[in-house]
Amino acid sequence: MQKLPDFLIRNTLEPGDLGQVAALHGKVYSEEHDLGLGFEAYVMESLLEFYRAYNLKRDKVWVVESEGKLVGFVLLMHRPANRAQLRYFILAKEFRGFGIGSRLMKEWMEFYLDRNYDAAYLYTTAGLDAAASLYERMGFRKISEMKSRDYGLPLLEQYYELVTHPKK
Repeated sequence: MQKLPDFLIRNTLEPGDLGQVAALHGKVYSEEHDLGLGFEAYVMESLLEFYRAYNLKRDKVWVVESEGKLVGFVLLMHRPANRAQLRYFILAKEFRGFGIGSRLMKEWMEFYLDRNYDAAYLYTTAGLDAAASLYERMGFRKISEMKSRDYGLPLLEQYYELVTHPKK
């Protein structure tokens, strides 16, 4: 049986974090899903969008570190109409299967509910079954799917939504 590696979770952004998030996405999605530099570049661009809109009261990051290296990440980003977006949920392969992803999602949900958002959404792709199962256990529902070749390979993009305060 594998031993749980030492790790810590922090909720602050530090210099180098955004680059490490993009690099981790590039590495994981290249090795596990054959996505190239275009995907990593997309992550870099959208992280810049997040940073420019970062609001400490409405947004939150979860940085998973081990031995000074970023090995996991997720964030909640505020959006218009009192909605939140779940973005960049990732764990390095050697940190999966220990409940870290579940812990991150539970903490994400606690913050989401504490901030009284009306709804949340996320985009993902088919084939990420463990993540999709976790999203669904937290109350997210798959709303739509769309075929795409955005990153050079045929993908099935998926849109999930969570509604906690329906509009009247």
